[in-house]
Amino acid sequence: MMDKKLGNILIVDDDEDILLAAKMLLKRHAQKVIIEKNPKKIPFLLNHDSYDVILLDMNFVEDTTTGKEGIFWLKEIIQRDPQAVVIMITAYGGVELAVEALKEGATDFVLKPWQNEKLIATISAAAQLNSSRKEVTTLKQAKQTLVRDLEQPFGDMLGESAGMRNVKAIIQKVAKTDANVLILGENGTGKELVARALHKQSSRASKDFIGVDMGAIAETLFESELFGHKKGAFTDAKEDRIGRFEIANKGSLFLDEIGNLPLNLQAKLLAVLQNREVIPLGASRAVPIDIRLICATNMPIDDMIAQKEFRQDLLYRINTVEVYLPPLRERGEDIPLLARHFLQSYAKKYKRPEKKLSATALTRLQQYHWPGNVRELQHAIERTVIMSDEALIQPDDFFFLSQKQSTEGDQLNTLNLDEMEKTVIEKALQKYNGNISKAARELGLTRASLYRRLEKYGI
Repeated sequence: MMDKKLGNILIVDDDEDILLAAKMLLKRHAQKVIIEKNPKKIPFLLNHDSYDVILLDMNFVEDTTTGKEGIFWLKEIIQRDPQAVVIMITAYGGVELAVEALKEGATDFVLKPWQNEKLIATISAAAQLNSSRKEVTTLKQAKQTLVRDLEQPFGDMLGESAGMRNVKAIIQKVAKTDANVLILGENGTGKELVARALHKQSSRASKDFIGVDMGAIAETLFESELFGHKKGAFTDAKEDRIGRFEIANKGSLFLDEIGNLPLNLQAKLLAVLQNREVIPLGASRAVPIDIRLICATNMPIDDMIAQKEFRQDLLYRINTVEVYLPPLRERGEDIPLLARHFLQSYAKKYKRPEKKLSATALTRLQQYHWPGNVRELQHAIERTVIMSDEALIQPDDFFFLSQKQSTEGDQLNTLNLDEMEKTVIEKALQKYNGNISKAARELGLTRASLYRRLEKYGI
């Protein structure tokens, strides 16, 4: 019996015996076989699933001899999906009709009654053609994306403020080297965009860019995720797994929120960076690695070193060059550019008419504090594009920002415990100008507990 490799198959024929016979034969070789007597249900079927191969009868009840109904439905399928692979089913004597169907976009045809082996071989060849078409499409899209990226080296990293010009200047100087880079900045400022810009302008641009959120990896899975493991290395290790370091070989590895890494794991990361090799769990031989390392954090690393929460020798390894990404409140002149970019992007995404910001709406955006930085601005614009019915966006369309700003006053306007805790933390940070250690002491928390709450509330 051949392996199941034919994917999803749709068979449309008004002869129930044909449908059942074909399904019995093909279900052993396909992932899924859908049969349908009524061709009028083809649009519904195409809307609700995708098919690797479609078998379509030439003649149905309404037109039993000319084959015109089969051609009609073939055209409908091709119009909806130009890449569809359609095999026509025809009786002896219908070869001329089948040739016409090939001209209209069919991939092949089979004569009924068919020979089982020949039918399977025909469908298998058609499925391989479908797979090849998908690969070509994927490669074309990848090439287009690469060309776009090369034409726009900074992608969505928009801004012409002094702070952003400085960031871009550093990127242009550093990108061509293999120097390790540490990106510092608050949540939502676009640290990953900086990392991708560094990769795109480097000599490794044609290789992989692999990102890892260090705060999202459980300690027990750290070595498996980053260094890989061999089958049987631990209870759930059912097969060999390549770690992120090995996947990123010859490319760039981006370790986001590296300040979240516990001290014991910092030591293991340092050893890998020093030796330029990883040893997968359960393996006896080291695997050499060649990566460009980019790290990022929203935490005050210098304070953490003073508190013995981050290794100084690891910091020396990861920050050959340091990039500081300013918060949005320090680059207010970039808000119009960013807002218009997001307006255009989301209007296109949600198929909404083109929208513009009124002068007063723009002033409203520039007066807001933006604790969530560019990410918060992006979400605010997205929400407004969806909810606003007018072409010209007014300040009232951002009413939710006014509500947020009002909670920054002296009074607690909510009895929700999470909101109250978030507000108190923000006040403590404002009181001590962002000093984590002093704010934690004021709140009666450890630094680690405060960091967890900062992550929870997106502060």
